[in-house]
Amino acid sequence: MSPNYIRSFSEGCLRPPTVIGQFHTLFFGSIRMFFLGVLGFAVYGNEALHFSCDPDKREVNLFCYNQFRPITPQVFWALQLVIVLIPGAFFHLYAACKSIKQEDILQKSSYTGFYIFSVFLRIVLEVAAFWLQIQLFGFKVNAIYMCDVGALEKKFNITRCMVPEHFEKTIFLIAMYTFTVITVILCVAEIFEISCRRLGLLKTQ
Repeated sequence: MSPNYIRSFSEGCLRPPTVIGQFHTLFFGSIRMFFLGVLGFAVYGNEALHFSCDPDKREVNLFCYNQFRPITPQVFWALQLVIVLIPGAFFHLYAACKSIKQEDILQKSSYTGFYIFSVFLRIVLEVAAFWLQIQLFGFKVNAIYMCDVGALEKKFNITRCMVPEHFEKTIFLIAMYTFTVITVILCVAEIFEISCRRLGLLKTQ
């Protein structure tokens, strides 16, 4: 890998061409990932161990927990972050291969269109993740989960399960929704900023 290639990648690609884009990178890369990595583990790390049902049997607890959590929130949000990063990663790779500088993105229509497309695709992925999160987790974590154990226990079909730290999980859930909304707003604002710079309403950096 040549020094020019490395210099082109570091100077022209890693840094977004807009003020809002740079703020979004800081928000996305620092605050959101820190919140998920540190606080997410603290809230959800031992959830499966403390999830208990009546009767308190290991097989019943495990069966109901898998029913309660088809996918753990940490895994879902980690996948969301990785998938949302893909459009930007493809653009950065393309820019590095073409030796595109930061100022070229806003000056050449083809580069601008490609960059806007990557931001728009990021919006689509965030909205899709937002909808899927609603389907999987809703907006509130209840203290009691009614589990259908008909396939496991022949004596009864429905059992009550206690969800640990349900209030903390509700707060964390709302926070992740909020992060998604903020990210979408920043992406829309970045497209607006790019349009204004292309029209000459704002000075280019």
